[in-house]
Amino acid sequence: MNILIAPDSFKGTLSAYEVCNIIEKAFCDVYPDANIEKLPVADGGEGLCACLNNIVGGETRTATVSGVFGEKMTASYLVLNDGTAVIETAACAGLPLAGENKNPLKATAYGVGELIKDAVKNGAENILLGLGGSATNECGLSVASALGWTFLDKNGEAFVPVGETLSLVDKIIPPKKPLSVTVTAACDVDNPLFGKNGAAYVFSPQKGADENEVELLDKGLRHVADIIERDLCINVKDLNGAGAAGGLGAGVVAFLNAKLRRGIDMILDIARFDEKLKNADLVITGEGRLDAQSVNGKVISGIATRAGRLNKTVITICGSHGNGAEAIKSLGVEKCFCATDGKKDFSEILKTCKEDLYNISVKAALSFKDR
Repeated sequence: MNILIAPDSFKGTLSAYEVCNIIEKAFCDVYPDANIEKLPVADGGEGLCACLNNIVGGETRTATVSGVFGEKMTASYLVLNDGTAVIETAACAGLPLAGENKNPLKATAYGVGELIKDAVKNGAENILLGLGGSATNECGLSVASALGWTFLDKNGEAFVPVGETLSLVDKIIPPKKPLSVTVTAACDVDNPLFGKNGAAYVFSPQKGADENEVELLDKGLRHVADIIERDLCINVKDLNGAGAAGGLGAGVVAFLNAKLRRGIDMILDIARFDEKLKNADLVITGEGRLDAQSVNGKVISGIATRAGRLNKTVITICGSHGNGAEAIKSLGVEKCFCATDGKKDFSEILKTCKEDLYNISVKAALSFKDR
């Protein structure tokens, strides 16, 4: 049996590399003669740098920047051999960094702008920015602030906006010296900026927002979109992927002239995934939580779509299942396996995640025993 293992990281618990190794061990224990190829992947969120470092190599650099709530922290980014700087939003504005104090009304991605400044100062001419996994919901205005953009309230006072103050933005002033780099943003979702399918309604609850706060955040995003259109003559209201990372998708287009690309397709192209598929009898992918979002730009959807074109058997091995997980069957996934029932506290999951993943992977392997 030729097996291709290509999962995402399990956010907050296991890296994609660790997931690959655990699944490999389980399948080798059941099929000692199996030929296994591992490809840890990412979709633009947590693990993008590690994924690209594994595929093409590069140099890791660090910088002291602002964290989720403005605290100073050390964050890293990757410089590829061609000089491209790969920066993860999750490196300094990621949801796990907020800990138990998740609050998208106050969270900032200012540190992402500082990482971009550091990369440019050190010679980067191209930036690949991974948008996924953020704790924020502020349309990237904090990132722009770090890069010289000014946001004024109705009294003409400058401030750095966060989620709860988006509606106070009255005027946008570009920097005197625009950023002279090419920016490509890797999206892990295709959601619009606002509305029922937008950043606030779909993602801010998992970042800590209650119903009233969701409405406040959505109202702020709508307001900022109007100001961007008025002051910059850029329409981000109907842009696919604008809602990524709390609206950072819209922000990088408006303030950095970025191009949005589906992150998983970018990674799979770089990794020559379609060539690796040709000899595979079984393709295994997965992520920490399989739910309705998994079919919209995430790793599983990218893997399953490409494997389906060659009629390859695809299964998923995930940490847990959420609402809408059954939608993944529409992409041709044959079986879905889940390591936990989703009822464990995160502290308990951390203790047993490796064992749980190994056990469910053995079960998945045994399901093919009689085929």
